[in-house]
Amino acid sequence: MSGGVDSSVAATLLKNNGYDVVGITMQIWPTDNYLNNEHFGGCCSLLAIEDAKRVAYRLEIPHYVLNFRRVFRKKVIDNFIQEYKKGRTPNPCIRCNQFIKFGALLYKARELNANFVATGHYARIEYDAKIKRWLLKKGRDISKDQSYVLYPLSQEQLKHILLPLGNLSKIEVREIARKKGLLVADKKESQEICFIPDNNYHRFLKPQISGLCGNKEINRGPIISLNGEIIGEHKGVAFYTIGQRRGLGISFREPLYVVSVNPKNNTIVVGPDKALYKNQLIAGNVNYISIKKLSQPLNAEVKIRYKHEAIFATILPLDNGKVKVKFKQAQRAITPGQSAVFYDGDVVIGGGIIIN
Repeated sequence: MSGGVDSSVAATLLKNNGYDVVGITMQIWPTDNYLNNEHFGGCCSLLAIEDAKRVAYRLEIPHYVLNFRRVFRKKVIDNFIQEYKKGRTPNPCIRCNQFIKFGALLYKARELNANFVATGHYARIEYDAKIKRWLLKKGRDISKDQSYVLYPLSQEQLKHILLPLGNLSKIEVREIARKKGLLVADKKESQEICFIPDNNYHRFLKPQISGLCGNKEINRGPIISLNGEIIGEHKGVAFYTIGQRRGLGISFREPLYVVSVNPKNNTIVVGPDKALYKNQLIAGNVNYISIKKLSQPLNAEVKIRYKHEAIFATILPLDNGKVKVKFKQAQRAITPGQSAVFYDGDVVIGGGIIIN
């Protein structure tokens, strides 16, 4: 229970359906004064815990706060820092779902003899007896669908997860909360990454990466054009992502965008908007859900980021758990570190992390 309306209504629906419900809020934020701001009201903050406690009291269910600080730091925050240091752009919510909510928390729940972990995600889980596999499907409310951030889940995880909001819209969820008299019924959604409360990546990353480099200044380097001409200086490769236009500090005859980030030679390559379009990508660490493995080319729809429209493509198996994705139409700003997720209609086939 994050203290928001979605997890609160998920608990409400389960209670109404006769489940023996226990509310759990994960304590995952770091102890830094900057991050542990009492005025920050985002997911899993101090204020969010109080909201979750009030909802649990209203529902007459027990509520506990469990400390997952250490594993969250290791699996999510440290990975976030390392990925940016390598010039990639990660999605920490995906790793949180994989390793924390449906990893460490699910493990703890099973230790306590709970049969399921339930959350307020807008997605659906169903068992297909014909192929004997658990399936992950898009939420009915496509505008809120969160299947993209759940693609790394395993069959073992999926069979112990309940997603009560999968067939509901956000409007319906808020109405249920109002009828139940929950104080969070009209609470605004948190848009920030939970461990960056002011959404300022640069402010967060600078001391973290400096620490990894022995408290040295982060290396600046050249910004170069597509033809190799040095036209500016960057502040450190960790502070740039594919498709970025702002913050380049370059005056040029046409708008320029980050086309590639190269940590090995400490350069940023920029070019016009048309240089951002690519017809294919390579993804690794691929996880399959609706199939056991990919042994031949497969036609599917592919999303290259959370809010991106799914585009028709062909997925080809490669060695070492990698795939090549060839798009029917060139895609803008394919970004290493983000995930490519494959769909067959509403069904998630699987997905992997974009390498290039």
